[in-house]
Amino acid sequence: MSDVFEWPPVIPVVVIEDAAAAVELAHALMSGGILCAEITLRTPAGVASIAAIASTLGDVFMVGAGTVVHPGQLKEVAAAGARFAVSPGFDDELVERMQSSGLEPLPGTATATEVQRAMRAGIDAVKFFPADRLGGIETIRALSAPFLGMHFIPSGGVSPQNLAEYLRHPQVPAVCGSWMVPAELIRAGRFDTIAQRAREATELAATAMGPGLDRQTVL
Repeated sequence: MSDVFEWPPVIPVVVIEDAAAAVELAHALMSGGILCAEITLRTPAGVASIAAIASTLGDVFMVGAGTVVHPGQLKEVAAAGARFAVSPGFDDELVERMQSSGLEPLPGTATATEVQRAMRAGIDAVKFFPADRLGGIETIRALSAPFLGMHFIPSGGVSPQNLAEYLRHPQVPAVCGSWMVPAELIRAGRFDTIAQRAREATELAATAMGPGLDRQTVL
C-alpha cells in the first residue's frame, strides 16, 4: 500500500466532541485548501465523525483515524470509512492489523530501533512523535541518513513557525498538527477561523515544498 500512497502535506489532527460538526469542519478545511484530517479516537464522537465525513465527502476528502492504540478499534474505523490509521507508538500487531484491514498505517516512532522495525514491516512512512520533545528537525536529519527509504511525518509541537523547516527536508512529505483545529474553535463553531488557519498552512506548505506540492497532494 505505502508504495502508492501519497500523504497530503498538512494533516490536521482533530479532537472533536460532537459528530454533528464533523462535515462542516471538513468543509472549512477544504475551503482553506486542506483535503484531509486525522480524527482522533480520544472522544466518543471520533468514529461517528469519521463516518459522517467519509459518507458525505469521501470522494474528495481523505479522513483517517488517530490515537489508535489497540487492534479492536481498527474494524470499527475501517467500516466507518477511514483511509489511514495513526498510532502514537509502534506496535507490530497493530501495524499488521492496519495493513490487513485495508488502512494505510502511520505508526508512531521515536527511535532508530522503531524505524528499523517499521521498514521490516514494509512501511515507508512513520509518524515522528512527539517531534518537539525528540529534537525536531535535527533528529529527523540524523535518522534519515541511515534510513534513506523512510519518510518521517512529525507530530507534536508542529506550528506555523516550524512547518516550513520540516517540509523543506526531502524525507518529510507531510506534517501533523492541531493548531488549525483547536477543540475550542470547533466547539464555538468558528469555522471561518479554521478555514483561515487552513489557508495559511496551505500557503506555508506550498512555499516550503515548491513545485513538488502538487505531487504530494494527490489523494
